[in-house]
Amino acid sequence: MTDDRWEPPVVLLTVDLVILTLRESRLHVLLIERGIEPYQGAMALPGGFLQHPEEDLVTAAHRELSEETDLDAETLRLEQLGVYGDPGRDPRGRVVTVAYLAIAPRLPEPAAGTDAADARWQRVDRVLSGDLELAFDHRRIIADAVERARVKLEHSALATAFCGPTFTITELQEVYEAVWGIPLDPRNFYRKVQKTDGFIVPAGPTRKTTAGRPARLFRAGPREVLHPPMARPTESPSVQGAAP
Repeated sequence: MTDDRWEPPVVLLTVDLVILTLRESRLHVLLIERGIEPYQGAMALPGGFLQHPEEDLVTAAHRELSEETDLDAETLRLEQLGVYGDPGRDPRGRVVTVAYLAIAPRLPEPAAGTDAADARWQRVDRVLSGDLELAFDHRRIIADAVERARVKLEHSALATAFCGPTFTITELQEVYEAVWGIPLDPRNFYRKVQKTDGFIVPAGPTRKTTAGRPARLFRAGPREVLHPPMARPTESPSVQGAAP
């Protein structure tokens, strides 16, 4: 029997953004320092509530990123990462968030704005290890985003975007090591790259390395989806390797 007195629960909707990049050969995530309660002073993902009922989710994500970090969201390719709605995730009430992910090279330093006291890049290994206090369930969201990035490197040519126009196999390997969080055997890595047709193509002359030996140069090939994929080693990866 239907209870005519039933009313739907009040559910608030937010968007959060996980922006990943490589800086100094390490995977970094963009975080803000919250300037207001709840979790004032804690680090958090950029994001916030929809501004009005008619605001589109992606529009809200672009707006929040621009307002809180001064990054040009139009230059990023956002993809929906997931929806997070555990009842106790936000002390302000029942808040469901839609998280978006962007992975891009050579991103600039952010600048804080609106309710953010600060905005800066943070190393993913420090974030996931618990060294930094994070607001809400943002550590879980970042962990999901990092795993999505790791899978993307297995199945797509995304890693080449983090190299220069031409690069060595070693430089490409460093991208995989930074994102996967594990050291890779150079010989095995070279064989996997060479077996993946259209992933990279030769790019002319060699370049001298720090060891003094010339290294072959490559550029990104025409294939965007890798077949066979660049499968991760079977052992469980550490959290982006041990900190130096």
